[in-house]
Amino acid sequence: MIDSIPPSHPQLAVSAAIFRDGKILLVRRARSPGKGFYSLPGGRVEFGEALLTALTREIDEETALRVEIVGLAGWREILPGTGGGGHYLIMSFAARWSAGEPRLNDELDDFKWLAPDALGDLTVTDGLEDVIAAAGRLIEP
Repeated sequence: MIDSIPPSHPQLAVSAAIFRDGKILLVRRARSPGKGFYSLPGGRVEFGEALLTALTREIDEETALRVEIVGLAGWREILPGTGGGGHYLIMSFAARWSAGEPRLNDELDDFKWLAPDALGDLTVTDGLEDVIAAAGRLIEP
């Protein structure tokens, strides 16, 4: 979970591009930051927590899915804007779905399994298409 009051230092977060039967899982954020935007499941890394442990925990908390993590697909940095907001470094991983059906927690209000090139007119987070493309190359080289 990422708080609505930004901390005074950068935060490390993780996300997963989860592939299942050629489709990618997108989730819509129900709270700020990112309220109303479709993105990848994930969240903040806790102090002393390994990245992959944090990723597995966040996927479980947000979607209840089980996945096989394939590798690092990329990263992006979100800087505080003129209207405030936090400073985040998000490490995004490629993953394969292995079990479960999405059961969203209260941080999310919708999900979609879509072809990676069929995001259409969804409101998505900056850089999402690039992360999905990089993750896709890891999943199906």
